[in-house]
Amino acid sequence: MSILIKAKQLPFFTQFHIMPPLSIIIPTYNEAENLRILLPLLHWADEILIVDSFSTDATIDVAKSFGAKVLQRQYDGPAYQKNWAIPQAKNEWILLFDADERPTPELLQEIAAVLGVPNVAFVAYWIHRKNFFMGKEIRFSGWQNDAVIRLFKRDFCRYTETQVHEEIVADGKVDRLKNSMLHYTYRSMSHFLAKIERYAAWSAQDYATKTGKITWFHLYIKPAFRFFKHYLLKQGFRDGKEGLIISKVMAWSVFLRYVMLMEVRRTKAER
Repeated sequence: MSILIKAKQLPFFTQFHIMPPLSIIIPTYNEAENLRILLPLLHWADEILIVDSFSTDATIDVAKSFGAKVLQRQYDGPAYQKNWAIPQAKNEWILLFDADERPTPELLQEIAAVLGVPNVAFVAYWIHRKNFFMGKEIRFSGWQNDAVIRLFKRDFCRYTETQVHEEIVADGKVDRLKNSMLHYTYRSMSHFLAKIERYAAWSAQDYATKTGKITWFHLYIKPAFRFFKHYLLKQGFRDGKEGLIISKVMAWSVFLRYVMLMEVRRTKAER
């Protein structure tokens, strides 16, 4: 059964729209604040699955207050968490959000139109993300072409099992939607730096088997090139001070990756 979305049900919709049955998956850990903003935008959905890693804040209560179904699982990486959740969706089509992402009205209208086509030829769709950092939309800095596969058929798509930058592998044709989602990756600088440190630790796991001896090249040249790439090649300077901060933090993340990998290897050698 399709879902009729009315303007009075979803204030930013100005017309009637038919949204075919759709399951939404949202991985969470201590995301109560974000869910209070995101879930009201999704209450038209046929099913909302919160895949929680045993949050210690009000995430579970907030999710249930909006009628979401909560599944809990010990976190062992973003790809593993999502791959575990995907088969549990009851609908053929899945729309996946991180808690700090927001759909735009135009994106939801486009999704409704795409899924309303009988026997659609595609099994997944790329969605562009507009990223916001320190209250500003970042138009360059290496984030300008950010896109992720987030709308996909349950039985044809799975994530590559890496710890960082996991991507959907689709068994079929993939298309690209025209409209974007919004991504609010920044709460505070301490939150952002903690996320970068966490991603560096995960990245070290991904690079462990494909990185030989760590040298000055890994600790100096690669971080320096990452800054050069984001700030100059990807025109981070056009984003002002925010672009400078992003470029420096991205360089720092590369440095941390190899420092953490050195630490892991040293610990193993001492056992």
